[in-house]
Amino acid sequence: MTTSLPTPLVSTAWLAEHLDDPDLRVLDATVHLAAPEPGSTQWSQRSGRDDYLAAHIPGAAFADIIDDLSEPDGGWFTKPSPARFAAAAGGLGIGPDSRVVVYSLDPFWATRVWWLLRANGFDNVAVLDGGFRKWTAEGRPTTAGAQSYPAAEFVGSPRPDLFAELAEVERVVESGSGACLINSLSPQDHHATQTNSYARPGRIPGSVNVFVGALLDPTDGTFKPVDELRAIFADVLARPGRKVTYCGGGIAATGDALALTLLGEDDVAVYDGSLREWTSDPRLPLEVG
Repeated sequence: MTTSLPTPLVSTAWLAEHLDDPDLRVLDATVHLAAPEPGSTQWSQRSGRDDYLAAHIPGAAFADIIDDLSEPDGGWFTKPSPARFAAAAGGLGIGPDSRVVVYSLDPFWATRVWWLLRANGFDNVAVLDGGFRKWTAEGRPTTAGAQSYPAAEFVGSPRPDLFAELAEVERVVESGSGACLINSLSPQDHHATQTNSYARPGRIPGSVNVFVGALLDPTDGTFKPVDELRAIFADVLARPGRKVTYCGGGIAATGDALALTLLGEDDVAVYDGSLREWTSDPRLPLEVG
């Protein structure tokens, strides 16, 4: 019988000890994202496959967020349909008895895949705390070239409530109730009066700012201890009910979602469209400054 992973996070020491477990699937989810050039609102994205081919954790397969784990006609990193996700996850060797550990260079690509798996009904998944940078800083082994797992049949029942759609966020803004909206971007972005990152500057009205970068220990990139996370989220946790995280395009927001899960919150959603969708619709309000 497959045993569950210890928490939504596993340490590098845990992974090193379990790396040869036959039911374990290790995924590298690295993506590179660059902010728009001055005068443009177009972000550039680049697959991390070349980084993976140059060096990755032994046995790991590459999880391609750009081409396989996003909807090709849905916009920027839009969550894939359940059928598309199941095909991609099965191709990565994820079956009903698998355990999955996801890592990346920037941790929030790994939390994105963690969230997608959970949203598609698969819970036996964790993020490598500290990611590939911590793994290599500790002198742990790496290998080059492509590796893969035998294909499997992915089995999961989608949980649409783990994603908030535009209509839900509109209702929350209009009513001032129904969920706590959490902006995962930096305080500078949260209070911006000008932007070249999105169609319009500002934040979704009523949002609380919990910068996802503040959740990490700057020395090694691991998530801060639970008691420190609880203090960071104090304003959010004081508000009962549903929590909806957002950012620019639904990636960093999954880092806040993971932290809230660590803190015991069980009604958390990610607004997948985030500011790229919200700011592109001139009828939707924004708070600025």
